[in-house]
Amino acid sequence: MAEKKKINLLEVIPCRSEHITAVKEGEEMILSFPRFKRSWVNRYLVPKGMSKEIHVRLEEHGTAVWELIDNKRTVQNIIEKLADHFHHEAGYESRVSVYLYQLQKDGFIKLIINKENIPSN
Repeated sequence: MAEKKKINLLEVIPCRSEHITAVKEGEEMILSFPRFKRSWVNRYLVPKGMSKEIHVRLEEHGTAVWELIDNKRTVQNIIEKLADHFHHEAGYESRVSVYLYQLQKDGFIKLIINKENIPSN
């Protein structure tokens, strides 16, 4: 059986999903995405007057994290940049990691493995 290479999750790169649009409103970010994946579903199943998109408002910390997702920074880089924002409070690193995992689980971002950081055996 082939041995799996270990991946440090702090070295993955979060990338915004293509179907998400983001608009900053005041100090908060509003993410929008289509209610349905297929355009014909929106045309026939969404009642008149109802938005064809779903909007999610990010609070202050969520907005700070979202703004640092640039398809280049690793999770570790994002955590380091947010140290001052979170006033170096204990456990903020795990909060950011869990938040990024939740964004990935909900389809807002993808976590890309940075191949340069995978150890070779």
